[in-house]
Amino acid sequence: MSKAWTGQGQKGSHGSGERVWARIIPNPKLKLLDQCREVMRLKHYSIRTERCYCDWIRRYIHFHKMRLREELTQEPKAKIELFLSDLAVNGQVAAATQNQAFNSLLFLYREVLGVAVDGVEAVRADRPVRVPVVLTKEETRRVFLAMSGTTQLVVKLLYGGGLRLLEGLRLRVHPVR
Repeated sequence: MSKAWTGQGQKGSHGSGERVWARIIPNPKLKLLDQCREVMRLKHYSIRTERCYCDWIRRYIHFHKMRLREELTQEPKAKIELFLSDLAVNGQVAAATQNQAFNSLLFLYREVLGVAVDGVEAVRADRPVRVPVVLTKEETRRVFLAMSGTTQLVVKLLYGGGLRLLEGLRLRVHPVR
């Protein structure tokens, strides 16, 4: 594992004097997925992103029945298009799922293998038309009243604070003294 630094004190894109790092070069002795994990950890990706990306990369490799690392870099654009199109047509995945798979493959090629992949034209999954669900004040009050204890507290925090579910569940309550 090594980082290529472009110069000490060199101005970043915002002129803030920040250091600019080039692509992280993973340890060549590691297996491909371990290299992906190493780069993601150095870039401070969440553990859930790491697991998800590694799963998509594994599925991509199995889809193309690749055995050698060199097979990844032979016509990557066509292989990515075929995989993503198959997900949309045969896998019938949602558009967000297809985007997640695409981003994981972009990460693999750009950050780990150092191969630029541009202009991928795959069959896109259909995005459903979503009608926003909005509760009235009375409906919201009835939802709160149907709950009690910790569950009610977490739901009120999620609603009032605009928290995501895991953010609300990770909160700890400390007594005030």
